Amino acid sequence: MSPVGLYCLLFISVLVCYWVPAGCYANGKVTKVCGSMEPHHSVPGQIAHSPYSLETNSIKFSPGDQIKVTLFGTSYFEGFLLQARDAANKSLVSTVGTFTLTNLNKTQLLTCNKHQGSAVSHTSDARQTEVVVIWNAPTYAPRQVQFFVTVVKHYNLFWVKLPGPVISQDGVTPHPPQWGTTPPPVQPTTTASILPGLFTSEGCGQSKSCLLDPPGCDPKDPHCFFLSMTTEGPDKTSMIFELSGPAEGYIAFALSWDKWMGNDDVYMCVKDGDRVLVSAAFVSGRTHPEDQSESVLSSVSWRLADGYIQCRLSRPVKLTNQKRALYDLDKDYFLFLANGHAQYGKVWKHSQQPLISSHRKHITGPPEILRGSRAPIIMKMHGALMLLAWMLTGSVGTFIASFYKPDWPNQTVFGQKIWFQVHRGLMILTMTLTGVAFCLPYFYRKGWSKHAGVHPYLGCCVLTLSLTQPVMAAIRPSSDSHSRYIFNWGHWGVGSVSEILAVAAMFLGMRQSSLLLPQPWATHVLIGYVTWLALFRFLLLMHRHIYIKKPLGPDDEQAILSDPSEHGFWGSFIKSLILAALALGNSGLLMALLSSIAEI
Repeated sequence: MSPVGLYCLLFISVLVCYWVPAGCYANGKVTKVCGSMEPHHSVPGQIAHSPYSLETNSIKFSPGDQIKVTLFGTSYFEGFLLQARDAANKSLVSTVGTFTLTNLNKTQLLTCNKHQGSAVSHTSDARQTEVVVIWNAPTYAPRQVQFFVTVVKHYNLFWVKLPGPVISQDGVTPHPPQWGTTPPPVQPTTTASILPGLFTSEGCGQSKSCLLDPPGCDPKDPHCFFLSMTTEGPDKTSMIFELSGPAEGYIAFALSWDKWMGNDDVYMCVKDGDRVLVSAAFVSGRTHPEDQSESVLSSVSWRLADGYIQCRLSRPVKLTNQKRALYDLDKDYFLFLANGHAQYGKVWKHSQQPLISSHRKHITGPPEILRGSRAPIIMKMHGALMLLAWMLTGSVGTFIASFYKPDWPNQTVFGQKIWFQVHRGLMILTMTLTGVAFCLPYFYRKGWSKHAGVHPYLGCCVLTLSLTQPVMAAIRPSSDSHSRYIFNWGHWGVGSVSEILAVAAMFLGMRQSSLLLPQPWATHVLIGYVTWLALFRFLLLMHRHIYIKKPLGPDDEQAILSDPSEHGFWGSFIKSLILAALALGNSGLLMALLSSIAEI
């Protein structure tokens, strides 16, 4: 590969390693909740007095009239759902009349109960302080119509089905205003307190069971993930859990029957501004956690400071309410420890693969120090084989073909020159390792991974190009053929592209959640590897310029290089040292990455 190709390889590799997918926001198409008007945000709506109001420009209407309806507030809001209903029969969920928009950019019409244009909602989460729409009175309308609105300030702060003004047909006594009525407050089932101090790993394996990542870390370190479990009380009818980790958004642990996510008993500590929401939930399949906290958790406390998020909670070993999905604790489960980002109390997908205990733990059993891993063994094998193929065997085999054709001219192995046999053997090994490694994620995922981004597509390209090389070599024309140059350039080009794509795939692969290597250390090691290759190509090009005086004929095995007889002793010796240093350096960088794979 030319120096220009290496520089392109470095640029592309560094570029793709910072390729981050973008997310999206709700579009306000909430027809599924037209009846209840309740957002499915996994948290209850507010019961306190809201800062938002509805008003109309008239309290009377006749069929065919147009009434201006205004939603406004003392604070911004990100979403809303507005409807008009029969005021005399509030049990009916059917809507009355239609709406006309005054701002097509921020509002949209919805079809509720097959009634087109019967509701209005937002088009994005852009902040607003006022919405104005026109309500069109139908020909056949109830005697009194009342407006209702659900307003979302942000994801976990919203008011459901706030009652608005009541307007009446001519000749009907107006309904007294109902806006502002507030239901009696509901007392929370559990009151959370502030933790007095940081957790400690003292007693792990003696008085409590602990799961730590990295192993042996101190919970006082903000980069330490810590979970402890302790039986509570003389009769041991409840368990105390302590959870600690970086305060990026949320930390959570789960109880699972297997090592696959889904159908798990989950406990979450979610950062919401300057407080922490502690909850119990159940995850059915890959759906959003369904809250199960009511009458389950007790003695809840939390702490949010100095880069930590910590919480303590207690729950009974056995649950008497059989309707609840949560598991009893007197059984064996795998333990999951996960973290991720949160916004306004809403949790997003975990930022890395959860830490999974190496074996099932009897939750109420004897204290022990648990070990776990964030990467399945099969995915570790995938990463290790790919790195071995393209950081060692592939790169060394390519160097030998590019720079060592004239060396060992009088020695053969099985009738072929040494450089050719070594090159062919290393590249066949590279192709084999690539093929085996390529299949492993399919066995693990049981199909194509939909969340791995560009990485698997690059892997497909690398494998395809790798399989193309031996086919091209098998049908290559003879060395004295006038078309031999086509094979020479094609073989070189496919090999160069394969190596570039393989390095790009390695940069992306080390950021996959199923094999997330420590950052930015791993990225720096791989950048060092690319720089190392560029350095040795430069050295060998300089060696060629200094020691090679006269090019030879068209023989494809020596077309680029000079007559080996013109090599001095020191020239060959220096080349041998360069090859040995290259192999040793590649091996050292490879071992550094393999050791990090073994530790995750």
